[in-house]
Amino acid sequence: MLIGMDDTDSNEGMCTAYLAALLADELKAYGTVTGFPYLIRLNPAIPYKTRGNAALGIDLRLFDESDLTLREQVVSHVTGRIQEYAETECDKTNPGAVFIYEEAYDKIKEPLCSFFKKAVTDVIEIEEAFALADAFTTADAFTPADAFKSAGKCAGKCAGLNYFTMKNGRGFIGALAVCGAILNPGWETTYEYAAYRRPENWGNRGGPSRFVDTESLIEADRQTAPETWDTIDFSKKTKPFPVCVPGANDPVLYGIRGNSPKAVKEAAGFVISEEIERFCVFLTNQGTDSHLILAKSCAEIKPLHSYIISGAVFSPAETLGGGHDIFSIKDAGGNVLECAAYEPTGRFRHIIRQLIPGDSVTVFGSFKNQTLNLEKIKINETVKAFQSENPVCPACGKRMESAGQNQGFRCKKCKEKAGEKIQTPAPRRLKPGYYEVPPSTRRHLSKPLIRYTEEEKKR
Repeated sequence: MLIGMDDTDSNEGMCTAYLAALLADELKAYGTVTGFPYLIRLNPAIPYKTRGNAALGIDLRLFDESDLTLREQVVSHVTGRIQEYAETECDKTNPGAVFIYEEAYDKIKEPLCSFFKKAVTDVIEIEEAFALADAFTTADAFTPADAFKSAGKCAGKCAGLNYFTMKNGRGFIGALAVCGAILNPGWETTYEYAAYRRPENWGNRGGPSRFVDTESLIEADRQTAPETWDTIDFSKKTKPFPVCVPGANDPVLYGIRGNSPKAVKEAAGFVISEEIERFCVFLTNQGTDSHLILAKSCAEIKPLHSYIISGAVFSPAETLGGGHDIFSIKDAGGNVLECAAYEPTGRFRHIIRQLIPGDSVTVFGSFKNQTLNLEKIKINETVKAFQSENPVCPACGKRMESAGQNQGFRCKKCKEKAGEKIQTPAPRRLKPGYYEVPPSTRRHLSKPLIRYTEEEKKR
């Protein structure tokens, strides 16, 4: 059976991934957890999300797949834990869970895989999720346990699927999506090693501040990069910043991302920290750019979606209050798109400030508030730049001087005259290639350049 869940955390605390790690251990009493638990990041531009917009999934092989009582026990156990841990006092927290049984896999696989892909790139309303699930419910199977029935909206009887929600149930979207990811093995995968604090140390329970030794993280990065990434941000002016250590009041102590389970486990072996309660390695879609849609025209772009689009710089960067840099590009059809590099992206803004009209670029980012928020940029080709200089005397080759306001220029030595300044080529430091925001401002789904293949770098 597949178990999907989402939206038990809040901006102030908890973590659905922690709940999945806990359940991955506890559900061993009912069967075998196949592979790693799944941590699937969904559309990062969705405004309803709490923090990282991640859905969690577990592929469980029951000891006796035909035992309906065992299924019911699993459903009761999972929903009981959701009720115990979900931060439902937060307006944005709307938990959802789904239980899909093997007899439904063949029928539900195709629509669920499409649903998963849409949840990563598009906007889905909760009604669409319920409609998909209800299409696979019938009245000839077991009735869920009382705890399951009473906790919130649920399917009363079903042959291949049970679902459970609390409040408006928006988390059910992610719960279904992660099951689609489990049934669809064709997507690019990465891994995360997540270490969790002992409950008495959780920030929202009055515990002490996290302790993770930064020097040990630097060593972990030195020993395992590029197979691991975004452990440390070395771009800070002051000192290296531990990207993998969160600041929120949740159970996470640190999380290390990498290309393989071996790499993230090896990196974790170097980390010196406070005592952990548990750890879990997740299979994820992080660092894959799977949220980006290739757009042919700026006219295609819609809010709450993320894009890759090419064009020519139309207006150079203007630095606004707060240090944000805004520029625009124009596509082949004449459509103009405003792009932004915000102050926290640090040195990335220095690249943006060097763009001039005519430069050919490809931009990557999410479209919100009529602006594409940049995650990366590729400089395809730069145009020549020119600067205004005093004209050169045709007789002696020296620069002329101003003859006075609105009186042109003249050579003191030769008495030669000229009417206006001349345009000469100006050197440009900006080179073609990819540039990205620093690790501390990178989105979970955004693919770091360290993961690019040689073929991708040439595109």
